[in-house]
Parts: sequence; structure tokens; C-alpha cells
Amino acid sequence: MTTLLYDGSFDGLFTAIFEVFEYKFKDVEIISRERFHQENIFAEIHEVITQEAKSERVLNKLEENIGKSGIHELVKVFLSEEPDLEQIILSAVQQSIQYPKENILQNYADQDILRIAKICKSVSRERHRMTAFVRFEKMQDEVFFAKIDPDFNVLPLIRKHFKDRYQDQKWMIYDLRRNYGLLYDLKTCDFFYPEEKIDLNKYQQKFHDEEKNYQTLWQRYFFKTNIVERKNLKLHIQHVPKRYWKYLTEKNW
Repeated sequence: MTTLLYDGSFDGLFTAIFEVFEYKFKDVEIISRERFHQENIFAEIHEVITQEAKSERVLNKLEENIGKSGIHELVKVFLSEEPDLEQIILSAVQQSIQYPKENILQNYADQDILRIAKICKSVSRERHRMTAFVRFEKMQDEVFFAKIDPDFNVLPLIRKHFKDRYQDQKWMIYDLRRNYGLLYDLKTCDFFYPEEKIDLNKYQQKFHDEEKNYQTLWQRYFFKTNIVERKNLKLHIQHVPKRYWKYLTEKNW
């Protein structure tokens, strides 16, 4: 068994996949250095140094075989943070090389391909819910701040949605679990990586004076428009699962 260790990045993973073919490794596993715990003392360790040129060669070949949409599906698998995501993606690449004229991502008889389809469905659902349930709060510096805690690392997938939708105001979306976020300053929309996690106990002290009024008005509106006789909690939870309620102003009063 040869264990390829990479830096956890997308380009790092595809550099590792390139080197699987380059060095003709047969029995391999790819794992990020962060998650590596050597259990097999007889495993041969191969250190992967991320090289964009190698990554691009794999991705260009993949685009020929499965198209940009297929690559996008593999991106979703990468962002899913599944423990064996590297092996699933490697399997898909190997199959695309072996069967270049077939759409291997539709071969659901293969267990790895079936898992890719299921993972993509789950990640896409989480992405959709993040676009629906994010709530911004106005801060003293006129920046609108939103906190999220998704099951999957979907922040890169919602970047375009919010950039296109809120072009006329400064905003920030922060992933509580992964300690990074998106910042839009009316010109650029870039990721930011704070050295320490944002202290949510302190951030509420930085609310704009108007924010509490906004929240109170919204809560009153929600209460007044609610028709008790037509309440269907089971259906409501089906469309708005309880784990998302912590984001919703109308649920926190």
C-alpha cells in the first residue's frame, strides 16, 4: 500500500491523482496531511507537493471525458468532506481514463459512481438551503453580516448567488464550523481566513442601532401574519428543518 499525503487543497488532490498515474502506483490511498494517522507501519509514504500544472493536466483530460458539469460534480464531492472523498474521486478519474467515450458518472451500477450521485444530491440540497435561510444583520460599519454552519463546505458554491443578488451593499458570510468566510466590498468578493474564530458573544455588541428595530419589526410581522388555525408543524419542519432555525430572526424571539 502506498499512501499519498497532500495538503488538503483541490489542486493538491489532483496533483496526487496525477502522480498515481505518473508513478504507476497500484494499491494506493490518498489522504490529507491533516487527517493522516499512520496505522499501517508497512505503508509506503509518498509526499505530494501541490503543482498547479499537474492538477490542470488531470482536469483538462477530465473535461474532455466528462465535461465541465462532470468536474462540477467532483467539486461537490470534494466539498462534502466525506472521509473517503479522495478515493471516490480517484475512482471516477480512473474510470474516465479507462472509458473516455462513456459518461461514467451515469453508471450507477458502480458503487463509487452511485455514491457520487448521492453525495452531490445532498450537497446541492444544502447549497439551496443556505441561499434560502441565510439572514444578514446590519453592523455598525454598515456591513451586513451572516453566520452559517452548514453540514458541508458549501460556501464556494453560494458565492456567485450572493454576489449577483446583493451587489449594492457590503456583506460578509462567515462559516462558524470551518472558520472562514466571504467578504464583498462592492468591488471584489473574496474569501477571508481569520486567525481566530469570531467571538459571537462580542459581535452582537457591534450591531447597528437600527438592527434591533429591524428584527423586532420582522418578528412582529411574522407573528401577525401567522394563521394559527392553518398551522402544520410537520409540513413546516419538512420545508424548514429545525437545524436551520438558529439562522432565522423570526425563530429567535
